[in-house]
Amino acid sequence: MSSDVNRRGGRPVDTAKRKAIIAAATRAFFNRGFAAASIEQVAADAGVSKVTVYNHFGDKRGLFVASVETQCEIMRGHFSIGEMPRGTLRERLLAIGEAMVAFLSRDEMVQFERRIAAETEHEPKIGKAFLAAGPHRMKKAFSALIAALNDAGELEADDPELAAEQFASMCKGMGDLERRFGQPIDQKRNRERIEGAVEVFCRAYATAGDC
Repeated sequence: MSSDVNRRGGRPVDTAKRKAIIAAATRAFFNRGFAAASIEQVAADAGVSKVTVYNHFGDKRGLFVASVETQCEIMRGHFSIGEMPRGTLRERLLAIGEAMVAFLSRDEMVQFERRIAAETEHEPKIGKAFLAAGPHRMKKAFSALIAALNDAGELEADDPELAAEQFASMCKGMGDLERRFGQPIDQKRNRERIEGAVEVFCRAYATAGDC
């Protein structure tokens, strides 16, 4: 779905058109939900034809997956060794936690998750596509980072995937649930959750003196 080659002719995808389509689709899915968003409207908003959208993404589900993947690229950069901020292990974990919570706290992301959850009741494949394109890929990337930190001798986590889940859950705390039900964001409490998550994570997994 995210290939840079046009299926029909084998030609390189027009990058500008692809970005415009994904931007229009992201707005449509975030604002109206999967069921109400239409290929026709996305094409019109992006200034392209329906055929161009289909050529690039195959169908609406392919477009949806590409939109979610694009949003999650914002987060995945923080889970790459090359993109990691410099500093101690504690400082790097704090940066990851802050980026994660900031990403999930955005109003549009909260609204999007609500819509996807509601529509999944009628179309389970939508929820499956969302999890595969977003949360599961992000967990895989974070797990890979933890495994790399294991190899570097900074962490001792026998199950990097479980450790990734634990860290993310501690950083979000109840704030994730509260936002879904309309409670305002408490930045002070968010910071306390993240710092607490890093402290617990370091005590559980960091090698002596590295955190």
